Amino acid sequence: MNKLDRAFVPSPEAEVRYFHSEFKIVRNGSHVRCAVTGEPIPLDDLKYWNVERQEAYASTDAVLKQLRRLKAPSVYGQ
Repeated sequence: MNKLDRAFVPSPEAEVRYFHSEFKIVRNGSHVRCAVTGEPIPLDDLKYWNVERQEAYASTDAVLKQLRRLKAPSVYGQ
């Protein structure tokens, strides 16, 4: 059995502090949640995050969706 054969079984969610080239685990856990999709991201697979917003993303598609959402004009035109 290798890493690709294992099914991900979430245990407690980790609390993570994101920096520009690394992240620090503040509270132990097996995963964090994607800010866009809500899906669990195993810490071993965590590749995408936003330092300013302190958010994790499951994929490049999730990153793009969040960027588009943040740049969209608000309902009130502000």
